[in-house]
Amino acid sequence: MDQALQSALRVDTEESVGDLLARALAEIGVTIAFGVISIHNMPILDAIARQGRIRFIPARGEAGAMNMADAYARVSGKLGVCFTSTGTAAGNAAGSQVEALTAGTPLLHITSQVDRSFMDRDRAAIHDVPRQPDMLKAISKAYVRVWEPTAAVDNLLAAARAAMTAPSGPVSLEIPVDVQRVKVRAPAFPASLHVSAPASDPVLLDALAEMVLKAKRPMLWLGGGARGAAAAATSLVERGFAAVSSTNGRAIVPEDHPRSLGAFNMTPEAQVLYERSDFMLVVGSRLRGNETRNNMMRLPASRAQVDAEPTQAGRNYPVDLFVPGDARLVLEGLLARLPQVLDTDAAFLADIAPARAKSAAALQKLLGPYGTIADTLSACVFGGRHPWVRDVTISNSTFGNRHVLLAAPHLGVHALGGGIGQGIAMGIGAATAGAGKAVTLVGDGGAQLMLGELATAVEIGAEMVIVLMNDRGYGVIRNIQDAQYDGRHVYSNILTPDFSLVCQAIGLPYVRITDADAFSGALDGALSAPGPRMIEVDMVALGPFAESFAGPPAGAAGSVR
Repeated sequence: MDQALQSALRVDTEESVGDLLARALAEIGVTIAFGVISIHNMPILDAIARQGRIRFIPARGEAGAMNMADAYARVSGKLGVCFTSTGTAAGNAAGSQVEALTAGTPLLHITSQVDRSFMDRDRAAIHDVPRQPDMLKAISKAYVRVWEPTAAVDNLLAAARAAMTAPSGPVSLEIPVDVQRVKVRAPAFPASLHVSAPASDPVLLDALAEMVLKAKRPMLWLGGGARGAAAAATSLVERGFAAVSSTNGRAIVPEDHPRSLGAFNMTPEAQVLYERSDFMLVVGSRLRGNETRNNMMRLPASRAQVDAEPTQAGRNYPVDLFVPGDARLVLEGLLARLPQVLDTDAAFLADIAPARAKSAAALQKLLGPYGTIADTLSACVFGGRHPWVRDVTISNSTFGNRHVLLAAPHLGVHALGGGIGQGIAMGIGAATAGAGKAVTLVGDGGAQLMLGELATAVEIGAEMVIVLMNDRGYGVIRNIQDAQYDGRHVYSNILTPDFSLVCQAIGLPYVRITDADAFSGALDGALSAPGPRMIEVDMVALGPFAESFAGPPAGAAGSVR
């Protein structure tokens, strides 16, 4: 037998399951993991520390750890890994895992269980939650429980493949603590975690090509599921398509391309273009309510859809043709059936850039004193190719999701599910992905949910700049209360800490600005310095936006907390 193969098989050795799982993660390419250590995951985490092949980042809470793993996976393109303990600890991560599920993030949630002799029996063992599997199934693409120690590595590999196979998503792997301690014979480990996508149906591709060839004013609507298809999508645009995107599909076609509306998908100018278009190809997007006015936007009458999840066919808008499959493979198959230049309406394509410019100008007008900050951030994020991470806050809803340009699709990370308080942890995850200093936009209300993770950022020296927009409470809720509830500001004027003292307590460099013109210098200084930095923008001192933002447009759904 080949010596290398014999070494890989380890046929004459026995190791604990914890050691084997730690080694298996490293063998399939995992280099960073996040989590919180506990008595019920200690056998694996101790092995990770001893083996020294995976950098483990200890978060202050499971919710933060899950957000970190989520953002790391989105920016790096690799498998995110999060460790939690049993019961309440796994539950702490649930909200953040819902975010990963919403975003379709390839993520492995490795959690634990009580000893098998007490599992599912409601015997009140410490940390036991008899219906933990039900919770995990509800927030996961798939759920796997390890029953037999000899199958543990294969179960882990199956869970990791499921997480990365389109449509990707978080997979929960539940490992009883007694299983982690058992010694078994070491199995063979794969050289890599190979995930393949099935070939597209040529008959459907032929039909799609026929629809495209008949169109004179075709448009692409690109969602997060098309992030891996940037080259093919851009080629379609170059051949004669116009493009528009969801907020999660930004920069699949370059943000500065003259035939792209970007994420200005609900403006009056966008609606005019939809009504002129005679065909729309929707790729990797669910056409969510908060980006289609609860599906009341009038899209082109002729539509086709591409999605890796077959059950999404015509879910929010009826379509004439549905092509299941990986976005990249489908678009490449379509390109092979099309001429290099499509016979499309040049005047229609020429109108895209002016429509976007008009939409952007209207947005700039409502920003008031925050226009300078938005412009500075855009120049920095786009020109410096920084990850752009955003929590749910007024500033993101106004300029963060659209005005600040992205340099590449994987560099955009935001709380897609609409839950506040995830930005700091997501910024840490993005900062560990090796894609440059993460510029992270948060609000004072959301920041308070994960203040503890600021200590994580300092401890690991996370390369990130936290831009804290502080309006002393839930500003968007106050705006809604002004518009709809006769100005009754109930429960929205929350106590806000002195962030300078918080930063001082943990050694986080901090600067506060009260003038928009001072923001550029503060940002340059933070970007050029090592480790994490916080810039607090005093929104009370700067004053209000020129136009109050009071939630999504009328008829659109979405969180506004």
